Amino acid sequence: MTLEILARKTRFTKSYLSEIETLKKEPPISTLSRIAFALEVDLPFLLTGQGKGPRAKKLSIVRKTERYQSEGPSGSRGYIYEPLTHEKADRLMDAYLVTIGPDFPPEPFVHEGQEVVFVLEGTQEFVYDGKTFFLEEGDCFSFDSDRPHYSRTVEKKPGRILVVLATKGR
Repeated sequence: MTLEILARKTRFTKSYLSEIETLKKEPPISTLSRIAFALEVDLPFLLTGQGKGPRAKKLSIVRKTERYQSEGPSGSRGYIYEPLTHEKADRLMDAYLVTIGPDFPPEPFVHEGQEVVFVLEGTQEFVYDGKTFFLEEGDCFSFDSDRPHYSRTVEKKPGRILVVLATKGR
């Protein structure tokens, strides 16, 4: 696939995609998700070479034994992603179990779309657009992803969250 075709499918510029391809830019997970969707591969395959291409299914079941973990882009040090929806080819959103350590990433995340986050384990310090919130097990929050955001676990053991990400490019 040419950069021009990929740019049309993802609605990114050819120059931005070229910078990603030549490792001059580290894209956020939502960008990689859109690229994977356009290439008709799942996100873990794009990140690690493991995984599968798309399946044209109305129903997708991903068993616990079929999930795999991958680290996010290098800017998300301490975040481990487990994709939950990667078997569904024509999905409108992506869901991940994310394990988060005690450190903030070096840079906040900023990308298009919206996120819903449910805290499964631990207490999270979540910073959104310069404001800090503390969220505990069972709390749920949703937000527009185009503002700087990041989180960390404030306890000694890593925390776990369920993240559902929707982008317009999906």
